[in-house]
Amino acid sequence: MKFTTRILPALIIAVLATAAGLYSSRHNLSAPAQSADAAPSGAVGKLLALELPDTTGKNQPLSQWKGQVLVVNFWATWCPPCRKEMPAFSAISQKYADKGVQFVGISIDTDENVRKFQAATPVAYPLVVAPPSVVSLSEELGNHSQALPFTLIIDRRGAVGLVKVGTLSEQELERKLTELSRS
Repeated sequence: MKFTTRILPALIIAVLATAAGLYSSRHNLSAPAQSADAAPSGAVGKLLALELPDTTGKNQPLSQWKGQVLVVNFWATWCPPCRKEMPAFSAISQKYADKGVQFVGISIDTDENVRKFQAATPVAYPLVVAPPSVVSLSEELGNHSQALPFTLIIDRRGAVGLVKVGTLSEQELERKLTELSRS
């Protein structure tokens, strides 16, 4: 009786959530780009309007990176796939820094957890801390399952160049950055 009333519904929910995440990651790999003269608007405009505290407590306006290729990675310290992809993101951010590419990590976590993570695992790009309400903005940006990690690449004109729910491979990231840093 307990299996049927307690475990079976939880198991069904877990299977459905996994299926939704897989479907979303396969169908949201890249978003259509905006026209060349389009200014950032809608969800991208809202994202660039954010000012979030970094690990020292200083507010960082995301608009400071407008005009660059911006790689925005939503992550959390409690998310194993997020932590796994960060060393590669850090190395790639250094490789593309002189090509007008800026990475920023938006953590859905506490500033204390992010500071501890950064002390143990140095990251070469800014990490900012966002309240849980920012997850709804990630949904507007293409993260319909509100999963982590979630990576968004915005081109120099403010158009969405890539949307990826789940882990982004180094090869896919490098391919997209090579393409976008040339334009």
